[in-house]
Amino acid sequence: MTEPERGPDMVSFRELARRLVADGVVEAISNQRVSQLARTDPAFPPVVPVGGAKVVDYRLARPYFETRKSRQGQRTDLKRDE
Repeated sequence: MTEPERGPDMVSFRELARRLVADGVVEAISNQRVSQLARTDPAFPPVVPVGGAKVVDYRLARPYFETRKSRQGQRTDLKRDE
């Protein structure tokens, strides 16, 4: 028997940050950093406005963060693409 198809698992940026840490995907991340990535990274999963909040599907966001190369503390604005 196959597992029934599930709908999206929509979470706020705050909840996304909390779950990424709780699930061991990242060591630490803030909802502000999630928001920054959503604004600046074209590869970030689709963001949906709901009321005054922005939400994203956790099933799409988790693989994004699992494959994303972390560059904590690096000034990427000063580095040239190689």
